[in-house]
Amino acid sequence: MPPAGTAELAEKMAGEIALSDESGATLRKWRTDFEVSQAALADALDVSPSVVSDYESGRRENPGIAVVRRVVTALLEIDRQRGGEHVRRHARVLSAGLDSDVVSDQREYGRPVALSRYYDALEATELVGGDRDSIAGHTVIDSIAAIRRLSGEEFYDLFGESTNRALVFTNVTRGESPLVALRVVRPTPHAVVLHGLDPETVWDHAADLARLDGFSLAVSELPLDAMLERHGDLPG
Repeated sequence: MPPAGTAELAEKMAGEIALSDESGATLRKWRTDFEVSQAALADALDVSPSVVSDYESGRRENPGIAVVRRVVTALLEIDRQRGGEHVRRHARVLSAGLDSDVVSDQREYGRPVALSRYYDALEATELVGGDRDSIAGHTVIDSIAAIRRLSGEEFYDLFGESTNRALVFTNVTRGESPLVALRVVRPTPHAVVLHGLDPETVWDHAADLARLDGFSLAVSELPLDAMLERHGDLPG
């Protein structure tokens, strides 16, 4: 039985590809997001890898809806055979009413997880200790997309069921924008992780804002795909 939300995800994927002004680039985005090679997708579609490459590069005309549906079905089936983690991750985001371009993953845990264990999983370095020592969920957010596209009320939706969680911000340069944005959100999360930064490149005032609002602040240099996979290993 397919994971809950698979039909909604398939509809979203097909719609994005078919309606995109650059359908090949959008197809490539979904293929790479599902970590499927051109060769693997071509094999599932029973075509040569050059056909997939031609669609993605724009050398072939935009694929019709029949081709798009075959591609989407193939990506979902490949992921199902691999355990279904990408489908579950996207379905969780969709079920929360959030845009997958803004939120890469959101989940509530069946039981609290010690913050120290969470940071170990992400190979994160804590810069500032917070008021709480555990979390019960996480949300992984593209900081640029969130700031450009979300209102204050929608930003609060990133907390999911509870602020007892970690907000992980990807696509950051120094961490200034997400930390300033959190100043207008009350209450604040228990932990904030700035992804892709080392301690030396973090905004000078980041630690001060974290102390002011009482949340733990950490950085993680783990590659994005590995970081998302580590989140999948946490208690469900």
